[in-house]
Amino acid sequence: MSTKSTRRNFIVTASAAAFSVSAAPLTNAAQSNATAQTNSMPQMNLHMSEIIELSAVSLSAAIHTRQISCREVMTAYLAQIERLNPKVNAIVSMQNPEELLKLADERDAQLARGQSMGWMHGFPQAPKDVADAKGFPTTQGSPIFKDHIADHDAFVVERARRSGAIIIGKTNVPEFAMGSHTYNPLFGATGNAFDQAFVAGGSSGGAAVATALRMLPLADGSDMMGSLRNPAGWNNIVALRPSRGRVPFGPTPEIYYQQLGYEGPMARNVPDLAMLLSIQAGFNPGAPLSLEGDSAQFRHSLERDFKGVRVGWLGDYGGYLAIEPDIMTTCKSALRHFQTIGCSVEETKPDFEMSRLWTAWVTLRSWMAYGTLEQLYADPNLRAQMKPEAIWEIENGMKQQAIDIWNASVVRSAWVQALNKLYETYDYLVLPTASVFPFNVETHWPKTVAGRQMDTYHHWMEVAIGGSMSGVPVAAVPAGFNNKGLPIGLQILGPQTQDFAVLQIAYAYDQVSGYGRTRSPLLD
Repeated sequence: MSTKSTRRNFIVTASAAAFSVSAAPLTNAAQSNATAQTNSMPQMNLHMSEIIELSAVSLSAAIHTRQISCREVMTAYLAQIERLNPKVNAIVSMQNPEELLKLADERDAQLARGQSMGWMHGFPQAPKDVADAKGFPTTQGSPIFKDHIADHDAFVVERARRSGAIIIGKTNVPEFAMGSHTYNPLFGATGNAFDQAFVAGGSSGGAAVATALRMLPLADGSDMMGSLRNPAGWNNIVALRPSRGRVPFGPTPEIYYQQLGYEGPMARNVPDLAMLLSIQAGFNPGAPLSLEGDSAQFRHSLERDFKGVRVGWLGDYGGYLAIEPDIMTTCKSALRHFQTIGCSVEETKPDFEMSRLWTAWVTLRSWMAYGTLEQLYADPNLRAQMKPEAIWEIENGMKQQAIDIWNASVVRSAWVQALNKLYETYDYLVLPTASVFPFNVETHWPKTVAGRQMDTYHHWMEVAIGGSMSGVPVAAVPAGFNNKGLPIGLQILGPQTQDFAVLQIAYAYDQVSGYGRTRSPLLD
């Protein structure tokens, strides 16, 4: 058998094996199974470039069947970071490589004893720089927090560590994670994975670029106004903004009213996305609004028959949204792949005055920004270090009265009912991940879109708020490229709590579309 054929067979076998990996310590049966797989699989050395090309599912299987060591995995990813991160600036606050290799050696020693911490055993990970990771800076991209070292883990970080991940650094964000362009005064801007002269999106821009360029196997992110969906679409990967409460958010001082921003997974393919969600999901008493349920459901097969399933194309909400014509053309072309898997696709729009939703969004978002950042704003010295967009949010929030918050919540509630009405006809709803293709990295935000003036720093991402205000699960999947080779994506919205169903259609679509298999020129 040729070397190339052997490697291909290895990857297929490893992918199948990964779903049976057990948590630590391995049972006798699991140890025997791993030993049998190791003996039956071709013993070989993968080049570093081949290790980083493995899917996360295959990587986990390769580690657990001892085809590759955790040290080799860490070495390969550190080499890729050294090669590409200076070009894109996606990963920040890196830990010392020698210390990381020691941690990888410890993971190998555990496996040698028949112990596995979990599916992510030996995975290098870099949490988004708004999520705390004990011993690492959490700067939020702000000079105010440049010296802040976290003394605890965020829930998603703690779960990744518990599953065996090794924290290597953080991924870059906009200041205070505000805006869909990842730049800040501490670390600078993150460039798009396909062309570094253009923006990566945000606020999970560093996470998306690091994933697309094989500097991480997969990544965590968070999403209030498209912060998982926009950078996924602009870097040709997949992401999921989970249902409200699916992934517990915290620890945080306020645990009841913050229901607009969620954390979730990013990956190069949907099976990897589902596996990471299985690590992140599940009830946590520190987040009492988080959802009960067995997160192992996301490890089940994603295969499903979609014949007869109805997809509603929301597009620009019947002309309401300002969206570049090229975006609409590209995304409409991608809809044929839903038809290929058996779905019917119809244009539709909600029976709802969308401008009301925008007004309610601005009210609730600025109110939360005010509550979160008010103490910083109150100090003139700290206020002077905040970007204008943050100050605008706070000052807008200061103007809100109790009745404004109440009315905004009523509008939000009416929007959920309007979507529920649509779900009586359609199984899924689809629209673009952004209203524009990636713009020049030197531009802070688009001032006009499709000839319309944008009156705020975030109005150009209004396309994201339908999912944000409803709390439904929303997947971002690749939808094609413009004539400059820059990507765009589609949002797939499912009914409340139907995260697995959204992952299933995202998987079926992604399999037939093939867009996600287009690689960044930097990888060649």
